[in-house]
Amino acid sequence: MKLNELTLTNPYLTLPPKCYDRVSPAPLDAPYLIHANKEVAKVLEIDEEELQTDTFVKWLNTEYIHPHSEPFAMCYAGHQFGYFVPRLGDGRAVNIGTIGKYHLQLKGAGKTKYSRGGDGRAVLRSSIREYLISEAMQALRIPTTLCLGLIGSEHRVRREQSEKGAIICRVSSSWVRFGTFEYYAHKGMFKELQALADYVIDESFAHINGKHDRYTLLFNEVMVITARLMAQWMSAGFNHGVMNTDNMSIAGLSIDYGPFAFLDDFSHHHSCNHSDEEGRYAFENQPSIAKWNLKSLMMALSPLAPLEKTEPLLALYDRVYMRYFHYYMCKKLGLEGTIEGDPELIDDMLDMLEQLHVDYTLFLRTLSHYEGNRDALLKTGLYHEPMQIWLDRYDARIAALPTARRKSQMLSANPKYVLKNYMLQEAIDAAEQGDFSVVNDLFSIAQNPFEEHPEFERWAQATPQAFKNQRLSCSS
Repeated sequence: MKLNELTLTNPYLTLPPKCYDRVSPAPLDAPYLIHANKEVAKVLEIDEEELQTDTFVKWLNTEYIHPHSEPFAMCYAGHQFGYFVPRLGDGRAVNIGTIGKYHLQLKGAGKTKYSRGGDGRAVLRSSIREYLISEAMQALRIPTTLCLGLIGSEHRVRREQSEKGAIICRVSSSWVRFGTFEYYAHKGMFKELQALADYVIDESFAHINGKHDRYTLLFNEVMVITARLMAQWMSAGFNHGVMNTDNMSIAGLSIDYGPFAFLDDFSHHHSCNHSDEEGRYAFENQPSIAKWNLKSLMMALSPLAPLEKTEPLLALYDRVYMRYFHYYMCKKLGLEGTIEGDPELIDDMLDMLEQLHVDYTLFLRTLSHYEGNRDALLKTGLYHEPMQIWLDRYDARIAALPTARRKSQMLSANPKYVLKNYMLQEAIDAAEQGDFSVVNDLFSIAQNPFEEHPEFERWAQATPQAFKNQRLSCSS
C-alpha cells in the first residue's frame, strides 16, 4: 500500500506518561535516498514503488509526518561499563509508530529530552554500518533489529570532525531494553514497572500471558533467549562491543550496533571498542557479561518476581548457554548431535585457530568443502602441525557420517561472507564521495552470505593484514 494508506498505531503510548516523552523531530538539510530495503517494506506491506518516491525520503526525514504518527522518545536507564546511569533514554532515536507488530524508529532525527547535550544526529558512516549489519545478521539467522531505509544529506554534523548527517529507519518487534526496567525499579515507580512488564509480555511473550507467576516466567524467557543470542554471536564470531544493559533487548534481539566486528584472525580476547580499555566487552566475555546483565534485570524485576524464584533460573544460564553454543558449533562442524568429546573438539579447534592466526570465517567455510585433502585448510594458517593434529581428531569424529549430508549442513551453517570492518569502511569511503555502489554490493552480500558471489571473491578471503583487528569508537 501507499505510505499515506498505512495504518500506524502507537501501543507504547498506552503506558503511563512517565515512560516516554513526546518529540518534535528535526529534518536534515537536502536529504536524498541511499538505499531502501524491499524485503522489510514487503513485511510492512509498503508498495515497492513507494520506496523511490519523494514522499518516502520526506517520511524518513520527518518532513512528512504520517497522520497517525505521534513521535516520542522512550525513557530508560542502564549500566554502562558496569556503572549505573539512572537516566538515559532515546537520545537520537524518534519512535514514529507501529505497523502490525513492528515498531518504526528514526535514528538521527534530532534532539530529545534524553540527548544529554548531544545533537540527536547520526552520521553517514555509523548509519551505513548499522544499515548493512542489520541485514547481514538477519540473513545469518541471528535475531536482530532491521532497517527499512537509509537517507543521507548535506547537513553537517560535528563529531571528531565535520561529517555528513544521515537517518536510518529502524524496525523492530520491540525496543524495550533491560535498562527500561532498571529505570522504574531504581525510581521506585512500581506501577510503571508492572505496566511495562505487562506490555512486554503482550508484545513479545504472549504465550505466558494469564499464567500463574507470569513475571517469573518473563525472566525465564528472557534468560533463555539471551543465552541463545550469545551462543549465536559466539558461533558466528561476532563481537558487539558495547553490551551495556541499555543495549540489551528484552526480546533477545541484537540491537544498537556501534563498534561491532566480525572476527578477522580468531582471538578469544579481541575487543573491537577502543573505549573499552579493560576489555570488559571483549569477544570471550560476551556470555558472562550477558549473565551479569541478566542479574541486573533480575534485581529490577524483583518487586514483581521474588529473587527466591528468579535466582535459581539465573543459575541455569551457563548450562543453557553451553547447550546452545555446542548445538550451533556442531552444526558448523557438520556433526549430528553432540556426543562425548565434542565440546573438547570445539574448544581445541578455537585454541588452534588462535594459535595459528587463522581467519575464523574462512577456515569454517573451507572446512565445509573438506573431503580429506587438507591443502586448502593448511594454507589458512601460519603453521601446519597443530592443524594436522586437530584434523586427525576431526577425521575420526566424522568417519561414520555421510559426506554429502555433512557438507550440505556445513555450507548452510558457515557463511562464505561476513561484513568485516574493512569492507564496511570501503563502502563508507565511497559513500562520502557520493558513490553508493559499494553499499549496494555489500547489501547484496549481506542478504545472501551463504552464496558464492564469484564477482566478490576478494571479500571472501582473509582480511588484509593492514586492516586486521581494528578497534572503533562508540560513535562508529
